[in-house]
Amino acid sequence: EGSRAVTVVDSDPTGQRASSAGSSPWAKQRILETADRLFSDEGIHTVGIDRLISESGVTKATFYKHYGAKDKLILEYVKNRHLNAKSDIEPIVAAAETPVDALKKLFALVELDTQREGFRGCPFVNAATEYPDPRHPVRAVVAEHRDWYTATLATLLKELHHPLPGDAADDLMLIRDGAMAGAYAGDFVAVGAALARALSRILAEVSVHSKTHLDESVSS
Repeated sequence: EGSRAVTVVDSDPTGQRASSAGSSPWAKQRILETADRLFSDEGIHTVGIDRLISESGVTKATFYKHYGAKDKLILEYVKNRHLNAKSDIEPIVAAAETPVDALKKLFALVELDTQREGFRGCPFVNAATEYPDPRHPVRAVVAEHRDWYTATLATLLKELHHPLPGDAADDLMLIRDGAMAGAYAGDFVAVGAALARALSRILAEVSVHSKTHLDESVSS
């Protein structure tokens, strides 16, 4: 979900960059791109406005024209991460031949993300860590993302006739969280195998439930 950040405008020569940096939507895009990189790599609170302005190649007036304050840019950063995650995941689910295929591909995407150069863990968990107040607008976007992701998993599990699709989706979400944290802080090589084992256990619950239901139908 963190594998793709902002859609970046093609790089241009320094002169062209200077002439276009203050225009819309070039400047706004450039600022958001810079914020996405810096917030992800270094943390949200550690990056100041002057740094954002300097590395974006825009003026202070341009920055305030588009975002007004850092808080608005932070919120836009988290929202953009959510939209990009949806644009990555929804086509995978739509194109999958079966729910099992979709789940396997989603977990493969998590594994791929953890192996990405510069991986810093889940950007939504990281953002939530920096904003401990659950009422903060950033936390609202984080909650929206996690609710959407969990609901996507639950829908796939429901299509498989899992006996407890909501609970199983929560389990998979926590497994995903652990994989991303473990890959960042520990051994990312072990993540793929661990994810595969966890998903297999969840899918096995479907098989057990189906067999039990079949046995009960035959005996009745």
